[in-house]
Amino acid sequence: MIDLRTLREDPDRLRDSQRARGEDDTVVDTLLSLDERRRSALGSFESLRAEQKNVGKSVSKASGDERQALLDRAKDLAAQVKAAEAEAERLGSELEAELMSVPNIVDPAAPHGGEDDYVVLDHVGTPREFDFTPRDHLELGELLGAIDMERGAKVSGSRFFFLRGAGARLQLGLLNMAMQQAVEAGFVPMITPVLVKPESMQGTGFTIAHDSEIYRLPEDDLYLVGTSEVPLAAYHADEILDGSQLPYRYAGWSSCFRREAGSYGKDTRGIIRVHQFDKVEMFSYCKPEDSAEEHQRLLAWEKQMLDKCELPYRVIDTAAGDLGMSAARKFDCEGWIPSQGRYRELTSTSNCTEFQARRLKVRFRDEDGKPRVVATLNGTLATTRWIVAILENHQQADGSVVVPKALRPFVGLDVLEPVK
Repeated sequence: MIDLRTLREDPDRLRDSQRARGEDDTVVDTLLSLDERRRSALGSFESLRAEQKNVGKSVSKASGDERQALLDRAKDLAAQVKAAEAEAERLGSELEAELMSVPNIVDPAAPHGGEDDYVVLDHVGTPREFDFTPRDHLELGELLGAIDMERGAKVSGSRFFFLRGAGARLQLGLLNMAMQQAVEAGFVPMITPVLVKPESMQGTGFTIAHDSEIYRLPEDDLYLVGTSEVPLAAYHADEILDGSQLPYRYAGWSSCFRREAGSYGKDTRGIIRVHQFDKVEMFSYCKPEDSAEEHQRLLAWEKQMLDKCELPYRVIDTAAGDLGMSAARKFDCEGWIPSQGRYRELTSTSNCTEFQARRLKVRFRDEDGKPRVVATLNGTLATTRWIVAILENHQQADGSVVVPKALRPFVGLDVLEPVK
Protein backbone atom coordinates (compact mmCIF):
# COMPACT_ATOMS: atom_id res chain seq x y z
CA MET A 1 0.00 0.00 0.00
CA ILE A 2 0.99 3.65 -0.17
CA ASP A 3 3.36 4.97 2.50
CA LEU A 4 1.45 7.47 4.65
CA ARG A 5 4.57 9.53 5.30
CA THR A 6 5.12 9.92 1.56
CA LEU A 7 1.47 10.83 1.14
CA ARG A 8 1.66 13.58 3.78
CA GLU A 9 4.95 15.00 2.55
CA ASP A 10 4.25 14.86 -1.19
CA PRO A 11 0.55 14.28 -1.97
CA ASP A 12 1.02 15.53 -5.54
CA ARG A 13 3.17 12.48 -6.26
CA LEU A 14 0.16 10.23 -5.74
CA ARG A 15 -2.12 12.65 -7.59
CA ASP A 16 0.20 12.55 -10.62
CA SER A 17 0.35 8.75 -10.41
CA GLN A 18 -3.42 8.40 -10.26
CA ARG A 19 -3.85 10.66 -13.28
CA ALA A 20 -1.17 8.73 -15.18
CA ARG A 21 -3.08 5.50 -14.50
CA GLY A 22 -6.37 7.09 -15.52
CA GLU A 23 -7.62 6.73 -11.95
CA ASP A 24 -9.48 9.16 -9.70
CA ASP A 25 -7.03 11.55 -8.02
CA THR A 26 -9.59 12.80 -5.47
CA VAL A 27 -8.73 9.69 -3.44
CA VAL A 28 -5.68 11.66 -2.25
CA ASP A 29 -7.89 14.18 -0.47
CA THR A 30 -9.97 11.36 1.00
CA LEU A 31 -6.84 9.68 2.37
CA LEU A 32 -5.42 12.90 3.79
CA SER A 33 -8.73 13.70 5.49
CA LEU A 34 -9.03 10.22 6.99
CA ASP A 35 -5.42 10.31 8.15
CA GLU A 36 -5.88 13.71 9.81
CA ARG A 37 -9.12 12.66 11.51
CA ARG A 38 -7.58 9.38 12.70
CA ARG A 39 -4.57 11.16 14.18
CA SER A 40 -6.86 13.71 15.84
CA ALA A 41 -8.97 10.88 17.30
CA LEU A 42 -5.83 9.15 18.57
CA GLY A 43 -4.70 12.42 20.16
CA SER A 44 -8.05 12.78 21.92
CA PHE A 45 -7.94 9.17 23.07
CA GLU A 46 -4.43 9.52 24.50
CA SER A 47 -5.27 12.85 26.19
CA LEU A 48 -8.41 11.43 27.77
CA ARG A 49 -6.60 8.28 28.87
CA ALA A 50 -3.85 10.35 30.49
CA GLU A 51 -6.47 12.36 32.38
CA GLN A 52 -8.21 9.11 33.36
CA LYS A 53 -4.98 7.80 34.88
CA ASN A 54 -4.41 11.05 36.82
CA VAL A 55 -7.95 11.02 38.17
CA GLY A 56 -7.53 7.38 39.18
CA LYS A 57 -4.42 8.26 41.18
CA SER A 58 -6.21 11.17 42.87
CA VAL A 59 -9.18 9.07 44.00
CA SER A 60 -7.11 7.13 46.54
CA LYS A 61 -5.93 10.37 48.17
CA ALA A 62 -9.31 12.09 48.31
CA SER A 63 -12.23 11.78 50.73
CA GLY A 64 -15.81 12.92 51.16
CA ASP A 65 -17.41 15.02 48.43
CA GLU A 66 -14.11 15.43 46.62
CA ARG A 67 -13.71 11.66 46.35
CA GLN A 68 -17.25 11.24 45.00
CA ALA A 69 -16.69 13.98 42.44
CA LEU A 70 -13.51 12.26 41.30
CA LEU A 71 -15.29 8.92 41.07
CA ASP A 72 -18.02 10.51 38.94
CA ARG A 73 -15.36 12.12 36.76
CA ALA A 74 -13.52 8.79 36.42
CA LYS A 75 -16.72 7.09 35.31
CA ASP A 76 -17.40 9.81 32.77
CA LEU A 77 -13.82 9.63 31.50
CA ALA A 78 -14.01 5.85 31.13
CA ALA A 79 -16.96 6.25 28.77
CA GLN A 80 -15.19 9.01 26.83
CA VAL A 81 -11.98 6.97 26.55
CA LYS A 82 -13.92 3.98 25.26
CA ALA A 83 -15.75 6.12 22.70
CA ALA A 84 -12.53 7.89 21.60
CA GLU A 85 -10.74 4.55 21.21
CA ALA A 86 -13.60 3.14 19.16
CA GLU A 87 -13.60 6.23 16.92
CA ALA A 88 -9.84 6.01 16.37
CA GLU A 89 -10.13 2.30 15.50
CA ARG A 90 -13.05 2.97 13.15
CA LEU A 91 -11.16 5.69 11.31
CA GLY A 92 -8.04 3.52 11.25
CA SER A 93 -9.95 0.65 9.65
CA GLU A 94 -11.55 3.01 7.15
CA LEU A 95 -8.16 4.49 6.27
CA GLU A 96 -6.58 1.06 5.85
CA ALA A 97 -9.42 -0.14 3.61
CA GLU A 98 -9.06 2.98 1.46
CA LEU A 99 -5.28 2.55 1.28
CA MET A 100 -5.68 -1.09 0.23
CA SER A 101 -7.73 0.04 -2.78
CA VAL A 102 -5.15 2.51 -4.10
CA PRO A 103 -2.63 1.21 -6.67
CA ASN A 104 1.12 1.64 -6.41
CA ILE A 105 2.72 4.95 -7.32
CA VAL A 106 3.86 4.82 -10.93
CA ASP A 107 7.54 5.27 -11.72
CA PRO A 108 7.84 8.69 -13.42
CA ALA A 109 9.95 7.02 -16.14
CA ALA A 110 7.00 4.84 -17.25
CA PRO A 111 5.30 6.01 -20.46
CA HIS A 112 1.99 7.83 -20.08
CA GLY A 113 -1.17 6.54 -21.72
CA GLY A 114 -3.07 3.28 -21.99
CA GLU A 115 -2.70 -0.21 -23.42
CA ASP A 116 -1.51 0.95 -26.85
CA ASP A 117 0.90 3.62 -25.62
CA TYR A 118 3.81 1.32 -24.74
CA VAL A 119 7.33 2.23 -25.85
CA VAL A 120 9.40 -0.34 -27.76
CA LEU A 121 12.83 -0.51 -26.12
CA ASP A 122 14.48 -3.25 -28.16
CA HIS A 123 14.03 -5.67 -31.05
CA VAL A 124 15.95 -8.95 -30.88
CA GLY A 125 16.10 -11.31 -33.86
CA THR A 126 14.32 -11.09 -37.20
CA PRO A 127 11.00 -12.77 -37.95
CA ARG A 128 11.59 -15.72 -40.22
CA GLU A 129 10.66 -15.67 -43.91
CA PHE A 130 8.96 -18.98 -44.76
CA ASP A 131 9.22 -20.58 -48.21
CA PHE A 132 6.02 -22.49 -47.46
CA THR A 133 2.67 -21.60 -45.90
CA PRO A 134 3.28 -21.82 -42.14
CA ARG A 135 0.81 -23.59 -39.88
CA ASP A 136 -0.43 -22.16 -36.62
CA HIS A 137 0.51 -23.76 -33.30
CA LEU A 138 -2.71 -25.73 -32.91
CA GLU A 139 -2.48 -27.36 -36.33
CA LEU A 140 1.16 -28.18 -35.59
CA GLY A 141 0.29 -29.43 -32.11
CA GLU A 142 -2.35 -31.77 -33.53
CA LEU A 143 0.01 -33.07 -36.24
CA LEU A 144 2.63 -33.76 -33.58
CA GLY A 145 0.12 -35.38 -31.21
CA ALA A 146 1.20 -32.68 -28.75
CA ILE A 147 -1.97 -30.66 -28.04
CA ASP A 148 -5.48 -32.03 -27.57
CA MET A 149 -8.03 -29.24 -27.21
CA GLU A 150 -11.05 -31.39 -28.07
CA ARG A 151 -10.58 -33.77 -25.15
CA GLY A 152 -9.60 -30.88 -22.88
CA ALA A 153 -12.99 -29.32 -23.58
CA LYS A 154 -14.73 -32.68 -23.14
CA VAL A 155 -13.15 -33.25 -19.73
CA SER A 156 -13.03 -29.71 -18.32
CA GLY A 157 -14.75 -27.25 -20.68
CA SER A 158 -13.57 -24.52 -23.03
CA ARG A 159 -10.04 -23.12 -22.73
CA PHE A 160 -8.72 -26.34 -21.18
CA PHE A 161 -6.40 -28.73 -23.00
CA PHE A 162 -4.15 -31.75 -22.74
CA LEU A 163 -0.43 -31.60 -23.51
CA ARG A 164 0.56 -35.10 -24.53
CA GLY A 165 3.63 -36.82 -25.95
CA ALA A 166 5.96 -34.26 -27.49
CA GLY A 167 3.84 -31.42 -26.05
CA ALA A 168 4.29 -32.62 -22.48
CA ARG A 169 8.00 -33.22 -23.08
CA LEU A 170 8.37 -29.75 -24.58
CA GLN A 171 6.72 -28.02 -21.62
CA LEU A 172 8.64 -30.02 -19.02
CA GLY A 173 11.88 -29.41 -20.89
CA LEU A 174 11.21 -25.69 -21.19
CA LEU A 175 10.35 -25.24 -17.52
CA ASN A 176 13.26 -27.40 -16.40
CA MET A 177 15.64 -25.31 -18.52
CA ALA A 178 14.19 -22.17 -16.94
CA MET A 179 14.61 -23.58 -13.46
CA GLN A 180 18.19 -24.62 -14.13
CA GLN A 181 19.02 -21.13 -15.41
CA ALA A 182 17.43 -19.63 -12.30
CA VAL A 183 19.41 -21.89 -9.98
CA GLU A 184 22.65 -21.05 -11.81
CA ALA A 185 21.82 -17.36 -11.30
CA GLY A 186 21.44 -17.89 -7.55
CA PHE A 187 17.68 -18.33 -7.21
CA VAL A 188 16.26 -20.80 -4.69
CA PRO A 189 13.96 -23.22 -6.58
CA MET A 190 10.46 -23.46 -5.12
CA ILE A 191 7.40 -25.59 -5.79
CA THR A 192 4.67 -23.32 -4.45
CA PRO A 193 1.09 -23.85 -3.23
CA VAL A 194 -1.60 -23.00 -5.77
CA LEU A 195 -4.25 -22.30 -3.13
CA VAL A 196 -3.75 -19.29 -0.86
CA LYS A 197 -5.57 -17.46 1.91
CA PRO A 198 -7.35 -14.17 1.12
CA GLU A 199 -4.74 -12.14 3.02
CA SER A 200 -2.03 -13.55 0.75
CA MET A 201 -3.96 -12.63 -2.39
CA GLN A 202 -4.88 -9.17 -1.11
CA GLY A 203 -1.40 -8.54 0.22
CA THR A 204 0.11 -9.22 -3.19
CA GLY A 205 -2.18 -6.60 -4.69
CA PHE A 206 -5.27 -8.39 -5.94
CA THR A 207 -8.68 -6.93 -5.08
CA ILE A 208 -10.36 -10.26 -4.47
CA ALA A 209 -13.80 -8.77 -3.85
CA HIS A 210 -14.00 -7.38 -7.40
CA ASP A 211 -11.45 -9.36 -9.46
CA SER A 212 -13.35 -11.46 -11.96
CA GLU A 213 -10.18 -13.31 -13.04
CA ILE A 214 -9.71 -15.20 -9.76
CA TYR A 215 -11.06 -18.68 -9.04
CA ARG A 216 -12.53 -18.89 -5.53
CA LEU A 217 -13.25 -21.80 -3.19
CA PRO A 218 -15.79 -20.11 -0.89
CA GLU A 219 -16.33 -23.11 1.39
CA ASP A 220 -12.63 -23.13 2.27
CA ASP A 221 -12.01 -19.35 1.94
CA LEU A 222 -9.11 -20.08 -0.40
CA TYR A 223 -8.13 -18.78 -3.83
CA LEU A 224 -6.43 -20.41 -6.81
CA VAL A 225 -3.39 -18.39 -7.83
CA GLY A 226 -2.93 -16.90 -11.29
CA THR A 227 0.82 -16.81 -10.72
CA SER A 228 3.29 -18.13 -8.14
CA GLU A 229 4.10 -14.47 -7.47
CA VAL A 230 1.30 -14.63 -4.89
CA PRO A 231 2.67 -17.39 -2.61
CA LEU A 232 6.23 -16.11 -3.13
CA ALA A 233 5.24 -12.56 -2.12
CA ALA A 234 3.48 -13.89 0.97
CA TYR A 235 6.28 -16.34 1.83
CA HIS A 236 8.00 -13.84 4.16
CA ALA A 237 4.85 -12.06 5.38
CA ASP A 238 5.19 -10.65 8.92
CA GLU A 239 8.95 -11.30 8.92
CA ILE A 240 12.08 -9.17 9.28
CA LEU A 241 14.74 -10.31 6.81
CA ASP A 242 18.50 -10.12 7.20
CA GLY A 243 19.46 -6.99 5.27
CA SER A 244 23.02 -8.21 4.76
CA GLN A 245 21.67 -11.23 2.81
CA LEU A 246 19.48 -9.27 0.37
CA PRO A 247 18.46 -9.81 -2.33
CA TYR A 248 16.49 -12.96 -1.55
CA ARG A 249 15.68 -14.56 -4.92
CA TYR A 250 13.20 -17.38 -5.49
CA ALA A 251 12.10 -19.23 -8.64
CA GLY A 252 8.61 -20.65 -8.25
CA TRP A 253 7.20 -23.46 -10.40
CA SER A 254 3.43 -23.77 -10.27
CA SER A 255 0.28 -24.31 -12.22
CA CYS A 256 -1.63 -21.05 -12.65
CA PHE A 257 -5.37 -20.50 -12.97
CA ARG A 258 -7.23 -17.59 -14.56
CA ARG A 259 -10.91 -17.30 -15.35
CA GLU A 260 -10.29 -15.09 -18.42
CA ALA A 261 -13.66 -13.54 -17.65
CA GLY A 262 -13.03 -10.45 -19.78
CA SER A 263 -11.72 -12.29 -22.83
CA TYR A 264 -14.90 -13.71 -24.33
CA GLY A 265 -14.26 -14.43 -28.00
CA LYS A 266 -10.53 -13.58 -27.79
CA ASP A 267 -7.82 -16.12 -28.63
CA THR A 268 -10.25 -19.01 -28.51
CA ARG A 269 -8.09 -21.10 -30.83
CA GLY A 270 -5.29 -23.04 -29.22
CA ILE A 271 -3.43 -22.40 -25.99
CA ILE A 272 -2.67 -18.67 -26.09
CA ARG A 273 -5.37 -17.71 -23.59
CA VAL A 274 -6.42 -20.58 -21.33
CA HIS A 275 -7.71 -21.22 -17.82
CA GLN A 276 -4.75 -23.31 -16.62
CA PHE A 277 -1.07 -23.22 -17.51
CA ASP A 278 2.33 -23.81 -15.93
CA LYS A 279 4.99 -21.21 -15.27
CA VAL A 280 8.37 -20.58 -13.69
CA GLU A 281 8.32 -17.18 -11.99
CA MET A 282 11.27 -15.25 -10.61
CA PHE A 283 10.68 -13.32 -7.41
CA SER A 284 13.09 -10.99 -5.63
CA TYR A 285 13.15 -9.21 -2.27
CA CYS A 286 15.70 -6.40 -2.26
CA LYS A 287 16.49 -3.01 -0.74
CA PRO A 288 14.25 -0.28 -2.21
CA GLU A 289 17.25 1.68 -3.47
CA ASP A 290 18.38 -1.38 -5.45
CA SER A 291 15.03 -2.22 -7.07
CA ALA A 292 15.53 -0.42 -10.40
CA GLU A 293 18.83 -2.23 -10.95
CA GLU A 294 17.28 -5.54 -9.88
CA HIS A 295 14.48 -4.94 -12.37
CA GLN A 296 17.03 -4.75 -15.19
CA ARG A 297 18.59 -8.01 -13.99
CA LEU A 298 15.24 -9.83 -14.14
CA LEU A 299 14.67 -8.49 -17.64
CA ALA A 300 18.14 -9.68 -18.70
CA TRP A 301 17.41 -13.20 -17.39
CA GLU A 302 14.12 -13.25 -19.33
CA LYS A 303 15.93 -12.21 -22.51
CA GLN A 304 18.53 -14.92 -21.90
CA MET A 305 15.80 -17.57 -21.87
CA LEU A 306 14.20 -16.22 -25.04
CA ASP A 307 17.59 -16.24 -26.75
CA LYS A 308 18.07 -19.88 -25.78
CA CYS A 309 14.75 -20.64 -27.45
CA GLU A 310 15.92 -18.78 -30.59
CA LEU A 311 12.80 -16.64 -30.74
CA PRO A 312 12.46 -13.19 -32.34
CA TYR A 313 11.05 -10.78 -29.78
CA ARG A 314 10.73 -7.19 -28.73
CA VAL A 315 10.90 -5.52 -25.32
CA ILE A 316 8.28 -2.93 -24.40
CA ASP A 317 7.97 -0.44 -21.56
CA THR A 318 4.33 -0.69 -20.47
CA ALA A 319 2.38 2.57 -20.20
CA ALA A 320 1.11 3.71 -16.81
CA GLY A 321 -2.54 3.16 -17.69
CA ASP A 322 -1.88 -0.51 -18.47
CA LEU A 323 0.03 -1.34 -15.27
CA GLY A 324 -1.36 -3.76 -12.73
CA MET A 325 -2.22 -2.53 -9.26
CA SER A 326 1.12 -3.48 -7.68
CA ALA A 327 3.50 -2.45 -10.45
CA ALA A 328 5.36 0.85 -10.48
CA ARG A 329 6.96 -0.11 -13.79
CA LYS A 330 6.70 -3.13 -16.07
CA PHE A 331 8.67 -4.46 -19.03
CA ASP A 332 7.20 -7.13 -21.34
CA CYS A 333 9.03 -9.36 -23.79
CA GLU A 334 6.76 -10.14 -26.72
CA GLY A 335 7.58 -13.05 -29.02
CA TRP A 336 6.85 -13.08 -32.74
CA ILE A 337 3.88 -15.30 -33.65
CA PRO A 338 4.07 -16.04 -37.41
CA SER A 339 0.44 -17.16 -37.81
CA GLN A 340 -0.76 -13.83 -36.38
CA GLY A 341 1.93 -11.66 -37.93
CA ARG A 342 2.48 -9.84 -34.65
CA TYR A 343 4.22 -9.93 -31.31
CA ARG A 344 2.48 -11.45 -28.27
CA GLU A 345 3.49 -11.28 -24.61
CA LEU A 346 5.70 -14.14 -23.43
CA THR A 347 7.27 -12.60 -20.34
CA SER A 348 6.55 -9.77 -17.98
CA THR A 349 8.67 -8.30 -15.20
CA SER A 350 7.39 -5.77 -12.68
CA ASN A 351 9.03 -3.61 -10.05
CA CYS A 352 6.48 -3.41 -7.24
CA THR A 353 8.75 -1.23 -5.05
CA GLU A 354 7.57 -1.39 -1.40
CA PHE A 355 3.89 -1.73 -2.27
CA GLN A 356 3.40 -5.47 -1.70
CA ALA A 357 5.84 -5.68 1.21
CA ARG A 358 4.06 -2.91 3.09
CA ARG A 359 0.74 -4.75 2.71
CA LEU A 360 2.31 -8.07 3.75
CA LYS A 361 4.52 -6.54 6.47
CA VAL A 362 7.84 -7.78 5.04
CA ARG A 363 10.80 -5.79 6.34
CA PHE A 364 14.57 -6.05 6.60
CA ARG A 365 16.98 -4.83 9.24
CA ASP A 366 19.45 -2.30 7.82
CA GLU A 367 23.07 -1.66 8.83
CA ASP A 368 21.90 0.44 11.80
CA GLY A 369 19.55 -2.28 13.01
CA LYS A 370 16.48 -0.32 11.94
CA PRO A 371 13.60 -2.25 10.33
CA ARG A 372 12.70 -1.00 6.83
CA VAL A 373 10.20 -2.19 4.23
CA VAL A 374 11.74 -4.23 1.40
CA ALA A 375 11.02 -3.89 -2.32
CA THR A 376 9.62 -6.83 -4.31
CA LEU A 377 9.95 -7.68 -8.00
CA ASN A 378 8.70 -10.49 -10.20
CA GLY A 379 9.38 -11.80 -13.69
CA THR A 380 8.26 -14.68 -15.93
CA LEU A 381 11.05 -17.04 -16.91
CA ALA A 382 9.01 -19.52 -18.95
CA THR A 383 5.38 -20.47 -19.35
CA THR A 384 3.09 -22.72 -21.40
CA ARG A 385 2.42 -19.93 -23.91
CA TRP A 386 6.03 -20.20 -25.09
CA ILE A 387 5.06 -23.48 -26.78
CA VAL A 388 3.03 -21.40 -29.24
CA ALA A 389 6.08 -19.37 -30.28
CA ILE A 390 8.46 -22.35 -30.32
CA LEU A 391 6.22 -24.49 -32.53
CA GLU A 392 5.40 -21.74 -35.00
CA ASN A 393 8.87 -20.23 -35.34
CA HIS A 394 10.74 -23.54 -35.66
CA GLN A 395 8.31 -25.46 -37.88
CA GLN A 396 9.31 -27.20 -41.10
CA ALA A 397 7.31 -27.70 -44.29
CA ASP A 398 6.44 -31.31 -43.37
CA GLY A 399 4.93 -30.29 -40.03
CA SER A 400 7.94 -31.27 -37.95
CA VAL A 401 9.44 -28.79 -35.49
CA VAL A 402 13.16 -28.34 -34.82
CA VAL A 403 13.84 -28.09 -31.10
CA PRO A 404 16.11 -25.12 -30.23
CA LYS A 405 19.64 -26.37 -29.56
CA ALA A 406 19.79 -25.24 -25.90
CA LEU A 407 16.45 -26.93 -25.21
CA ARG A 408 17.28 -30.32 -26.72
CA PRO A 409 18.96 -31.86 -23.63
CA PHE A 410 15.86 -31.02 -21.58
CA VAL A 411 13.33 -32.30 -24.12
CA GLY A 412 15.37 -35.34 -25.16
CA LEU A 413 14.60 -34.76 -28.84
CA ASP A 414 16.23 -32.77 -31.62
CA VAL A 415 13.12 -32.71 -33.80
CA LEU A 416 9.42 -33.16 -32.99
CA GLU A 417 7.98 -35.38 -35.70
CA PRO A 418 4.33 -35.67 -36.82
CA VAL A 419 2.66 -38.76 -35.43
CA LYS A 420 1.17 -41.37 -37.74
